Amino acid sequence: MLLKDDEHWMGIALSLAASARDMDEVPVGAVVVRDNEIIGEGFNQTLNLNDPSAHAEIMALRDAARKVENYRLVDACLYVTIEPCTMCAGALIHARIRRLVYGAKEPRAGAIESSIQVLDNPSLNHKLEVTSGVCEDAASEIMSTFFRSKRKKT
Repeated sequence: MLLKDDEHWMGIALSLAASARDMDEVPVGAVVVRDNEIIGEGFNQTLNLNDPSAHAEIMALRDAARKVENYRLVDACLYVTIEPCTMCAGALIHARIRRLVYGAKEPRAGAIESSIQVLDNPSLNHKLEVTSGVCEDAASEIMSTFFRSKRKKT
């Protein structure tokens, strides 16, 4: 996949992150793409749904699985604005996502390369291709601005 394509899909994920921010959720957005078409999308909704698993990646995977009527999303790519956590990394493996593309690293909870490297576990029966740093500045900025405004309110 070309960087131009990656930036296009990440731009949509960033728009979804803005939707999360507008609902006062941590601004993370995700899209699942297969055959150059979005088959799933989501953004963080943990607070509004009272659901600890309602991360952007999980919401996008659920949406895609419903649309294709299969929990296996073989040959699909997930674009997400921030490095996935352990829960989301596990879901990507179970869904058989072919490729993960993310924007900014998440130094505290990121489970791809920042805090732990979940996908590098040799016992896993599925391996993903990973590309990081796509639209990294924009992904970092939406998070920084969100948390800066939260700190000002307190």
